Amino acid sequence: MLNRFQGWRERGWTVIDAATYDQTWQRYGGSVATHPMVVERLAQLAGIPVRYLAWAPNGEVQAAIATWGRDLALSKDVLKRNGKKGLFDLGNAEIILPAAVDSQAPLRHRARYLSALNEGRFSGIRPQAEQLAMARTPEELSKKFRYNQRRELRLLEEAGGVVRPVSEFSSAELAAIYCDLFQRRWGFPATGAERMAEVIELLRDLLIGSVIFLNDAPIAIQLVYRVEAPQWISVEYINGGVDPETREFSPGSVLSFLNTQSAWEHARALDKPLRFSFGRADREYKDRWCNPVPVFTV
Repeated sequence: MLNRFQGWRERGWTVIDAATYDQTWQRYGGSVATHPMVVERLAQLAGIPVRYLAWAPNGEVQAAIATWGRDLALSKDVLKRNGKKGLFDLGNAEIILPAAVDSQAPLRHRARYLSALNEGRFSGIRPQAEQLAMARTPEELSKKFRYNQRRELRLLEEAGGVVRPVSEFSSAELAAIYCDLFQRRWGFPATGAERMAEVIELLRDLLIGSVIFLNDAPIAIQLVYRVEAPQWISVEYINGGVDPETREFSPGSVLSFLNTQSAWEHARALDKPLRFSFGRADREYKDRWCNPVPVFTV
């Protein structure tokens, strides 16, 4: 029975190796959550093998997907079913699958938060009720808003605040800072806290952003990963932690400002559009930074 369903899902698709998936991603692009290294390393961590498939109607690969059974690889549902709930945290990441612009590959594997960029590239996707929060361009933020962010940064620095790049810290240090500040902010442990140092180390090359210190103690951190595709830059802001006792300085807001601004500068230096996702459009603070964008599901 299972094989019959698998046959239906994979109708027209061909099994490929990880190298072919990698080549397809490098050619057509994707997002953080579909990046070959992210898929391979997190799947290995989970101990769940990946089945790579290609859509190649004329013998030339037009699209490729990485799968876990009936779902796309790295699915939270599959982790849960395998007793690995919360092993790692990719938030509600924007899913851009590597495919030629008009390939119309039939997608029958379960997926959520599929980017609108998949339209035309895949058939079988339908609009999802929820939306993702996508960072606005600096020009879309009001002059007053930008002035206030710079003012908050100045006040923080005058009080002894220091901004340090994530590259200055080991993965273990970043994990400890993140898990501590997350717990303090929310009152419960971060998703994937137990293996956080390992996950950060696995994805280290993609990690960007800064950590804010006050009186030599970390007070704000965000987990932000970035990948470069041929036509765009994909950035995923997973989650953050802030010391609630330093709320008067708005360190979380200052960090969002610094991290988004530097990501825009980087993308514009490469002359590529930036897709900086804050995950699901579900919190008021995201409205200040982001535009809600439609997403799709299978």
